[in-house]
Amino acid sequence: QVQLVESGGGLVQAGGSLRLSCAASGSIFTINAMGWYRQAPGKPRELVAVVFSGTNINYADFVKGRFTISRDSAKNAVYLQMNSLKPEDTAVYYCNARILRTTWDRVADYWGQGTQVTVSS
Repeated sequence: QVQLVESGGGLVQAGGSLRLSCAASGSIFTINAMGWYRQAPGKPRELVAVVFSGTNINYADFVKGRFTISRDSAKNAVYLQMNSLKPEDTAVYYCNARILRTTWDRVADYWGQGTQVTVSS
């Protein structure tokens, strides 16, 4: 089995910063991509940022240069540095990973439990 654990969420005032961390553990051969999604109450889950194997990175337009995603492949970890936070950033942030568990297995998506980010005005 594979487990993703997020940390780093919390309560901050508008303009503040948070750094989210996610570490994958379990039966992992390789991770093709890791990223962050978020979901606010009553709204669908949306992509925040994703980093693929290599150097390709994709950010949602609403990030506007405020967030930075990074990945430590050796540690099976991904991070999201969030600066200049706005109240509309309030959501549960979920770590996602596309993982190949063995050489003969199929690639599958795994999700963390989520970490709450609350930005007050």
